[in-house]
Amino acid sequence: MLGMLKRWITRKLDHTMRHTPAVALLGPRQVGKTTLAQRLAEPRIALYLDLENPEDLLKLSDPTAFLSLHSDKLVIMDEIQRAPDLSMVLRGMIDKNRRAGRKGGQYLLLGSASMDLLRQSSESLAGRISHIELAGLNLLEVPAGRPQDIQKLWLRGGFPESYLSESDSLAMDWLENLIRTYLERDVPQMGFRVPAARLRRLWTMLAHLQGESVNFSKLGSNLDVDSKTIASYIDILIDLLLVRRLDPWHVNVKKRLVKSPRFYIRDTGILHRLLGIGNYNSLLSNPVLGKSWEGFVIENILSVLGNQTETYFYRTAAGAEIDLLIKFPGEELWAIEIKNGVAPKIKQGFHIACKDVKATRKYVVYGGDDEFPIGKDTIILSLENMLVKLGE
Repeated sequence: MLGMLKRWITRKLDHTMRHTPAVALLGPRQVGKTTLAQRLAEPRIALYLDLENPEDLLKLSDPTAFLSLHSDKLVIMDEIQRAPDLSMVLRGMIDKNRRAGRKGGQYLLLGSASMDLLRQSSESLAGRISHIELAGLNLLEVPAGRPQDIQKLWLRGGFPESYLSESDSLAMDWLENLIRTYLERDVPQMGFRVPAARLRRLWTMLAHLQGESVNFSKLGSNLDVDSKTIASYIDILIDLLLVRRLDPWHVNVKKRLVKSPRFYIRDTGILHRLLGIGNYNSLLSNPVLGKSWEGFVIENILSVLGNQTETYFYRTAAGAEIDLLIKFPGEELWAIEIKNGVAPKIKQGFHIACKDVKATRKYVVYGGDDEFPIGKDTIILSLENMLVKLGE
């Protein structure tokens, strides 16, 4: 069943592999990277190495000699962050293959960490590698059209195993195991010395503050650490692609702006598990409802955006606000308001903020399934229609 889910970036990834020597496919563990990589490898001669497997690691004791034996293959290396020293070897192999006339499709590197964490390999392979992120399932990748389809993806999040679970209860059990795996195994293996219980408490605090600016000192006092330690802990969750930092719009508009970033638990399934929300009815009565939908919409939108787009939020001290700003190459700037209801009321502050930033388009993504104008050059539309519009 997992293999039947067609991922939105498949065509983009295949095209990039054909034209680039190495491609790094990044995403949190269990998001479907290996399944997608194996699907793309089927028409090619390929070799798969799992760098968490001691036997596969042993094969790379002399990486130059081993990889030279397989220079005619697409080499897939899973969990590449386990072997950061390979980057210089790969650089030499890529250049050797290029001289032999082979340009694209040499290496597909799968990683469960952001490029900030893999900066060394990124710099070593500059000009030889492209980076693509595989996020959780978005609304275009699952059966949609019925309210319960959206509700299921929103509640359980975008991890395929969670989404495809037979029940909400089993999905939450799976997510709990994933959370524990990160805290008890992945974080220590990445070299971070953080008590698992403390990091979970912080993760849960961030869940309660979904979509809000965070006071590091206040969080630190609750966990008996200083604000710098809190910042470093949050950076770990960001590096592992579990938390998103959304920065404020920085262009000078001659108004007092909120300058602190907002933080979101990227997967709403993990968000709901951390908060003890086990079913859709519980979500509807929880105070995090609006911010949970906001994060869900933002992650769906970002999963279909190109690499050259930039995203921000905007808020003035007076309360004028835009939930999501998308800056495209050139002059296009889209302002997006996010409302979970089917009859949303748009505050004047949104229109004021759009005027401040000189937005070229104004949209309201709501919980319904229609699309229509509501005046002041503003269009209200469903999340699915928004994704289709961006995909075009």
